[in-house]
Amino acid sequence: MSHFSIRVDWQRTTPDFDPKTFDRSHLWYLAGGQTVQGSAAPDYSGNPEMSNPEEALLASLSSCHMLTFLTIAALRKLVVDHYEDEPTAELGKNAKGKMMVARLTLRPRVVFSNDTLPDADTVQELHRKAKENCFVGNSLLSEMVLEPRF
Repeated sequence: MSHFSIRVDWQRTTPDFDPKTFDRSHLWYLAGGQTVQGSAAPDYSGNPEMSNPEEALLASLSSCHMLTFLTIAALRKLVVDHYEDEPTAELGKNAKGKMMVARLTLRPRVVFSNDTLPDADTVQELHRKAKENCFVGNSLLSEMVLEPRF
């Protein structure tokens, strides 16, 4: 099986360590030498100019769905010229009353080559199969909604 690892690094940079005011800025060191500035979401005292874990989860799901979709389309000899998504995430509470990312909505728009234009039912089927086979989506307890845009 595949294995993945990253490094997350935070260091206190403020004189206090008060739960309301400590600096939540940190770094994510990803494969290939990429570094991402992370923080908490703005609603949780984070820096709005940095990525937050909720956005990272949403990006991960959207990216996984896209890559799975593209692979399925390629296997069917359907040529995709462009794929974009405008996903959203909503926080809520789980059955134990704990905060969670409760709902993730993907809103992909796909442009196919004129040589291989599938009908709307085929595109829906491709998205359904991508949703069923996305590794990240299969790892989540959150509701995942798919709203393809045409």
